[in-house]
Amino acid sequence: MRVAAIDCGTNSIRLLIADIEGGNFREITRIMEVVRLGQGVDKTGAFHPDAIARTLAAVDIFAAEIAKRGVEKVRFCATSATRDATNRALFTDGVKERLGIEPEVIAGEVEAALSFQGATKDFDKSEGPFLVIDIGGGSTEFVFGTDSVEAARSMNIGCVRMSERHFTGDQPDPGQIASAIEDIDEAIRQAAKSVPITQAKTVIMVAGTATTVAAAALDLPAYDRYAIHLARISTARAHEISTELLRETREQRAAHGYMHPGRVDVIGAGSLVLDRIMAATGAQEFVASESDILDGMAWSLV
Repeated sequence: MRVAAIDCGTNSIRLLIADIEGGNFREITRIMEVVRLGQGVDKTGAFHPDAIARTLAAVDIFAAEIAKRGVEKVRFCATSATRDATNRALFTDGVKERLGIEPEVIAGEVEAALSFQGATKDFDKSEGPFLVIDIGGGSTEFVFGTDSVEAARSMNIGCVRMSERHFTGDQPDPGQIASAIEDIDEAIRQAAKSVPITQAKTVIMVAGTATTVAAAALDLPAYDRYAIHLARISTARAHEISTELLRETREQRAAHGYMHPGRVDVIGAGSLVLDRIMAATGAQEFVASESDILDGMAWSLV
């Protein structure tokens, strides 16, 4: 069966089209557009008209791709920013017009379960229990389990939200970084009350912040998802990368060959979230995974 999954987050919207037969999964295409749907949502509680327009323009591109590829089933999931926006109907109605399906605004726990399913597909169960960390634009999911989710928590410490809340200029000053750390650490403490974050045998990090940090740690000249997928990155190296990214100017961050233009403004905050989570887990390394919520959504359609 040919399926399409669309994951609409705070920073990016992504499409995966795949053929799934039994246990076989064949990727047809994977597309990402950075649209910053969550622009200003943390402060205003509502979507900015420009953000809706950018995102629906990307949905138009995805709708054409879905039609061209002969997809049989489509699932559209919207996450953190859409959960928070008081005027989300303006956006979801636009999606329905373009795709002919009802977009799902999923709870953080559903998001966590789908991320877990996608992220752990390539691992032997003997490598569990797993802690899957999904650092998004608006929220970060903490998911623990071996065969299935045993505990999950979604916290509002995404890279866009932390950037907008704490960082005002190009390079955050020590005071801004300190206030962000305080915010992040408190969220981690709350998550750890229900998710045993120090008990995992394998920590898996998914989504753009983690894969970008992995690309930096691997010193890649350009973004290469095949080199990044299942790469093991030490906690010490992740800390070094975060420190470097927070110190760099916008121009320096943008000059990295692996850096997507849409992540330049938020990667510093994202890398800080990753760094603080790794410190809290006590783990020596994380495994970067290119399989995530999109893959989990695709599997859920068959």
